[in-house]
Amino acid sequence: MDSPVQIPFKSFIQLKPEESTAVYLQIVFEFIKAIQTGLLPEGTKLPGTRILCKLLEVNRNTLIKAFQDLELQGWIEILPNKGTFILSEKKQKNKAEFAFTEDRNTSKTSQPFTFKRSAILETPKETSTLPYQFNDGLPDLRLVQTDVLARLYVSKLKRKKYTETWEQIQTLSHLNFKTQFSNFLNLTRGIRISTSNLLTTSSHEISLYLVTKLLISPNDKVVVASPGYYMSNMTLSDSGAQIISIPVDKDGIDTEHLRQICEIQEIRLLYLTSNYHYPTTTSLSAKRRMEVLELANKYGFVIVEDDYDFDFHYDNNPVLPLAALGSNERVVYIGSFGRSLPAGFGYGFIAAPAEFIQELEKHQNILEPDIDVIKEQVLTEWIIEGEVHRLSKKNKKIYKERRDYFVSLLKEKLEGKIKFQIPVRGLAIWVEWLDSFNLIKFQKQCIANGLFLPKTILYQTKDLTATRLGFGHLDEVEMENSVAILSKSLKEII
Repeated sequence: MDSPVQIPFKSFIQLKPEESTAVYLQIVFEFIKAIQTGLLPEGTKLPGTRILCKLLEVNRNTLIKAFQDLELQGWIEILPNKGTFILSEKKQKNKAEFAFTEDRNTSKTSQPFTFKRSAILETPKETSTLPYQFNDGLPDLRLVQTDVLARLYVSKLKRKKYTETWEQIQTLSHLNFKTQFSNFLNLTRGIRISTSNLLTTSSHEISLYLVTKLLISPNDKVVVASPGYYMSNMTLSDSGAQIISIPVDKDGIDTEHLRQICEIQEIRLLYLTSNYHYPTTTSLSAKRRMEVLELANKYGFVIVEDDYDFDFHYDNNPVLPLAALGSNERVVYIGSFGRSLPAGFGYGFIAAPAEFIQELEKHQNILEPDIDVIKEQVLTEWIIEGEVHRLSKKNKKIYKERRDYFVSLLKEKLEGKIKFQIPVRGLAIWVEWLDSFNLIKFQKQCIANGLFLPKTILYQTKDLTATRLGFGHLDEVEMENSVAILSKSLKEII
């Protein structure tokens, strides 16, 4: 094999020191991506650390730390007096204690034709068979009221034959659904829309994809919060956007920082999780809400307001979205509905000016040409009968009890080791660790003790060591055991 120095590392190891992610973690992620895409095949010998430091323009201690993580995860093998080598896929799986879900058809040697490969999109989902697992805030599917949905679904399927054509049935059912759904959003979110301002999609992710397709052109500048949501950032970057990150504090995004950016360059879009910032769970303060709207009007950028977790708020006066405040002509409001429903019954939606919705529909007709009439009729009746409100009330009570119990466990088992704020909505808690340690090492120790922490909930920079711990899917016993393992693992690595 050719000398490793001839490998064009700079072409596929892209480091961004200005971002909040620690440089050594960026190196880890970039090397994993290069190995998975075949740019660094099995058996490749890497240059020495001093040579590679010059190529990547990083500190040697930073590179050594990254290599230690890569070796722990089973991606490389460091042999004394011989060098550092890329491991084969088989060896990686034998050495690693969990696996990424990946498409085996991505191997270069198995492809009979060429195609575009994304350097941005990744598949960060991880699987594990460990008895206890945290996630980033998913609901408990064990609480789903399948009996109610089954009764409504069966009743629709048994209904007498229609006299209208299938196209007429689709049109009438969809219009009825949009009418009821828009009324539901007006009632629960305080927004003021009609059916012409609403587009329903099969998922929240599809909603964001459609919006970015229409709003963003290559090299448009898009402002996001840091830390932020990796999935939305990938969608924005894949659309060609240049991402600009601004910090978040206890009052939400730093609007003064946003103002300074707007004064020196043209911003196309601000992506914002205003009511429940992902991942920190903070809400944008009332003062900053008004400032964001004023800046949008002054500098002409669009606000894409993502209200992904409205279903789970625990106070009687939930914070209303920006879309509900005065004129919302510059706000595109996207969200989800039915996150507590079985897979396939939930919806994503977009609320925006009518002309924008009309254009979105053209693209949706290509991406999602068919309407599930029966599903829409079931959910329409579910809204009319008030079942959606009853289920929401019941679930919020359960999840509030789980949140409170999880908070008590964190305070009891990790006192003096963490700091956090109790969130008023959502199914996760943002935990900042007070001790300095390597989160990847902590993750490995938790796995050894029977608890899985996916990498997508781990956040580490020079100044921050934090974890987003979802509690919604855990009952009391599962919470107790999971927090006990967190405490035990922390003691073992410090």
